[in-house]
Amino acid sequence: METEKRLNAEQKEKLVKLGRDILNQFRNLQNPDIKLPIRTLSNIYFDEKNKLIRLGSKVSHRTYLNVAHTRKFMQTLLVAAECKKIIEQNVTISIRDLYYALKHTIPGTKENTFEEQEESDPVIEDLEAALNTLREQLHLKADRKGYLAGNIIIHDSGDEIDASKMGSSGWAIPSNVEPDVIKFSNLEADYILVIEKDAVWQRLNEDKFWKKEKCIIITGKGQPDRGTRRVVNRLHKEFNLPVYVLTDADPWGYYIYSVIKQGSINLSFLSDRLGTPEAKFVGLTTQDVEKFGIARNVTIKLNQGDVKRTNELLKYVWFKPKEWQTELKHMLSKGYKLELEALSSKGIKFITEKYLPEKISKKDFLP
Repeated sequence: METEKRLNAEQKEKLVKLGRDILNQFRNLQNPDIKLPIRTLSNIYFDEKNKLIRLGSKVSHRTYLNVAHTRKFMQTLLVAAECKKIIEQNVTISIRDLYYALKHTIPGTKENTFEEQEESDPVIEDLEAALNTLREQLHLKADRKGYLAGNIIIHDSGDEIDASKMGSSGWAIPSNVEPDVIKFSNLEADYILVIEKDAVWQRLNEDKFWKKEKCIIITGKGQPDRGTRRVVNRLHKEFNLPVYVLTDADPWGYYIYSVIKQGSINLSFLSDRLGTPEAKFVGLTTQDVEKFGIARNVTIKLNQGDVKRTNELLKYVWFKPKEWQTELKHMLSKGYKLELEALSSKGIKFITEKYLPEKISKKDFLP
C-alpha cells in the first residue's frame, strides 16, 4: 500500500510539473512548449553492447502557437490532465476509456478533440517518453492479450494464482505486470517458451508440454503486447531462465522474435523493460523443411510484401548474424514460407513430441 501511494505521488508530481511549466510560460508571455523525445527511426540506434534498440537524444518541440502543433498540444494536455484526475481518484481505466472520456466537440466549433483512438494512443506514448514513466503507472491499461501456463505461482494484488491449474485457458497476462502489482514464486521450470500463435499454444497446453518438458509456455497471440513482453523480461531476469521463441517461418514471425529480443523502434524508450537480448529463436525456419522432412505442399509461396519485408530484415543490424542472413536468404531463394500449423502435417503431436524436444535438446537455435 505504501509503495502504491509513493508511486502515485511521484506520477502526480510529474504531471503537475508539466502543467506548472506550461502555465509559467503563458505568464511570461512565452510560446508554450512541450519537449518530447523523437520516437522515429532517425533517433533510434542499436546498442551493440547491451543488444537493445535505444532511443537517441534528439528532441522535438510541440508548441502552442505553431498551427501545425496546436491540436496535438491541446491533446497532450488533455491526456495529462485526465491521468492526473484518475490517479487522484485511485482508479485505473483502459486506453479506450481514456479516448472516450476526452472526446468531445470544442465549444463554438464543429471540431472534436479526438476523432479516433489512433490519435490518443500516440499521445500516451509521448507522455511516457517525456515523463520517463509507464502508462500503467499513469493508471492506464490496455486490453489483455497474452496467456501463460506452467508450474509457477502468481501473486496478483493479494491473490495467489497457480498457473498449473488454469485448465485450457491459462493465466491471462494483465497490462500492468510491474513488481509492485505482480510477483512470482514457486517457479519450477528450465526455460520459457514464447509462442507466436494462440492455437499452437493451446496445442502445447493441451498436451501438457510445460509439465513434460518443465517449462513455462507463453503466447502473445501474434505480436505480443507490452504486458506479455514485460513478463518474459521479468521471468528471465528474476529467475535466470533461458528464453526460446517459436514463430511462423516468415518475415513477420521473425520480426516478432526480434521485438521480444531487443525491443521495438516505436517503444525504444522502454527497451530495458521489454527487451530480452538473451532470447534464442527455436523455430520455425524454412530450413526445417529439409531437416524434418516437411512436405512441400504445406509451404506457402512468398508474395511481394513478404519479399520486400525479408529484404528489409536483411539490412537490420540485429539480423546481421550469419545464421540469420543464411535463413533469410534461404527463404528468398526457395520462395516460400511456412506457418507453425504446417508441422501438423507430420502428426498432430509432432510439434510437442518430436520437433520442439529435439530442437531444444540439440540447442538448434538462431541467435
